[in-house]
Amino acid sequence: MTNKSNNGFNSWQKSFEKETKKNFSDAKSETDEGIDIKPVYTKDDLENFSFVENNSLPGQWPYTRGPKASMYTNRPWTIRQYAGFSTAEESNEFYKKNLESGQKGLSVAFDLPTHRGYDSDDDLVMGDVGKAGVAIDTVEDMKILFNNIPLDQMSVSMTMNGAVLPVLASFIVAGEEQGVDRSLLSGTIQNDILKEFMVRNTYIYPPEPSMKIVADIIEFTSKEMPKFNSISISGYHMQEAGADNVLELAYTLADGMEYVRAAMSKGLDVDDFAPRLSFFFAIGTDFFMEIAKLRAARTLWAKIMKDFGAKNERSLILRTHCQTSGVSLTEKDPYNNIIRTSYEALSAILGGTQSLHTNSFDEAIALPTDESARIARNTQLILQNETGVTKTVDPLAGSYFVENLTEELSKKAWDIITEIEELGGMTKAVKAGIPKLKIEESATKKQAKVDSGSRVVVGVNKYKNPKEPSVDVRVIDNNRVRDDQIKKIQAIKKSRDTRAVEKALANLTNAAKDETNLLTPCIEAIKLRATVGEVSKALEQVYGRHFAKSLSVSGVYGKHFEGDKDFMKVEKKVIDFENANGRRPRVLVVKIGQDGHDRGAKIVATSFADMGFDVDMGPLFQSPKDVAKDAIENDVHAIGVSTLAAGHKTLVPELMKALSNIDPKSKIIVFVGGIIPEQDYEFLYKNNVSAIFGPGSNIIECAEKVIDLISDNLSKE
Repeated sequence: MTNKSNNGFNSWQKSFEKETKKNFSDAKSETDEGIDIKPVYTKDDLENFSFVENNSLPGQWPYTRGPKASMYTNRPWTIRQYAGFSTAEESNEFYKKNLESGQKGLSVAFDLPTHRGYDSDDDLVMGDVGKAGVAIDTVEDMKILFNNIPLDQMSVSMTMNGAVLPVLASFIVAGEEQGVDRSLLSGTIQNDILKEFMVRNTYIYPPEPSMKIVADIIEFTSKEMPKFNSISISGYHMQEAGADNVLELAYTLADGMEYVRAAMSKGLDVDDFAPRLSFFFAIGTDFFMEIAKLRAARTLWAKIMKDFGAKNERSLILRTHCQTSGVSLTEKDPYNNIIRTSYEALSAILGGTQSLHTNSFDEAIALPTDESARIARNTQLILQNETGVTKTVDPLAGSYFVENLTEELSKKAWDIITEIEELGGMTKAVKAGIPKLKIEESATKKQAKVDSGSRVVVGVNKYKNPKEPSVDVRVIDNNRVRDDQIKKIQAIKKSRDTRAVEKALANLTNAAKDETNLLTPCIEAIKLRATVGEVSKALEQVYGRHFAKSLSVSGVYGKHFEGDKDFMKVEKKVIDFENANGRRPRVLVVKIGQDGHDRGAKIVATSFADMGFDVDMGPLFQSPKDVAKDAIENDVHAIGVSTLAAGHKTLVPELMKALSNIDPKSKIIVFVGGIIPEQDYEFLYKNNVSAIFGPGSNIIECAEKVIDLISDNLSKE
């Protein structure tokens, strides 16, 4: 630093200290990622970088400034809205409306039974059919989904991991029966199973055979589907589960490294498949951090692929789709979500995404309506056409702050990637449960900051709206959808060649016993009208089903509330309860059905435990009967049900019925938390639910309500 610049900085520092009445060193603020943010940055902060090259250009090594030289000045990012609900017919109509209104690509959301490899007529999924996505049981559903949508002209992204083989096979066959050769199909299949074991939990088989399936798809598509992206390596669900940006960045790239190794184990050269790899990141409300994350991701991936021996420039370039954050959306004062989503979208664009989904403002309440989906789509159209952000490439390049943040994120993420590599790679780390626990710890810290008020969420813990607006929500008639799907399945099973299907499924089972690529026999079974569930079970005969062990962190939530009077008040009530009853209040926290999003359940479990409750965490994918049986056998006082997939109106009444059937005198209270439209509250209360806690509820207040309910309930005996 020159004397002149030193003098200028010192002069600014004195002015800053005078204005803020604090020392410059005390003015730093630390992010969730552990990065100290200074109140001012200078060119001296751009020195001695390890990863970022300050003189790089867009479309050139190490691609920090973007994967293409022209970026949006030539063509704007693709508007790719993620949608799917109910039946294939209804989703098809929704897609066509969006395409007519300016959307450029499709992104398909499947319902939970499809994700988990169950047909709609399976008793295990009665409350989940068509709820959080579209139900696909056979190739006929897939054909309806894309009716009058030419698959040789439309890029299609599919979020599918567990039942990835039958779903991708159905897409291929639907295209062929539409007259489109598989070599002309374009789009992406997520096919990212490692993050399922970490956070999202829509897996079917154990990690090792699941990784074989990933490699089989990469191999097949690299040879037969040159326009199709064989995998979308997703950090999105990690951030939604509570990961900070460093964890999301590091674990996503570490997953990518594991998939590259899996593909190379099939004998493929890295340049045979790497150009078709793609990524998927979440974009939260920390505006500059998210921009820097995308820049850091491209920088690190270029280095990683070079280390793998990639020679094709396209192999070095990280291409990504982004989606605005779902977890940042609030049930309280929901129109604020439009603003949150707009700034998140701008952040993704300034970071250089290739395609983008913007969430609808009502998604913390229910599935989006046509109107809210239109607002979400128009957010992108306004950014493309009215703001001027497409006029120049990487406009924040050279910003002292953004460049420094890019370097800091790169360094911290690289340290974590190195740790994962030393463990033997991501598959081994996932089996050991390390990423899962790290993400849960991060999620609990974030929740504690909101509940303590140290992190402001407008309309939730500060600046509350005294008059909450009424919002119309989309309602899915689960029973009607399931009945329709069962009729379709029955009709197909009557019309198909049963012996040919059984033979094809047997061939698939045999293929799973050796090193045969599984997609080819899967396609043959799907052509013959085998169902998604039948194909999944044919593989399950060899691989079995995976059941995860429930691990949880402890003490993380409580340490944010040392000396807090509200926290201590709940602790005292728990102690008083124990003194009066000879044991602590015991709560069973559960997910019911096929919804694997367990962030909320885990946070409730660990925070309640930190306040002194005796907490049991139920395993994922239980039926209402299973939960009732566990609750009664373990003599709990309360059951806490976490729901995010709109199955509460079916599954919770079934739970209440099961409790009554097993023990008509049961005094167990039930409280429900998660995404529940207010219009459903009365229904749940009529079904004897004792309390309902929507998104944004303060956990300390929830815990006090629960201990009071348990105490009142026992006093009535």
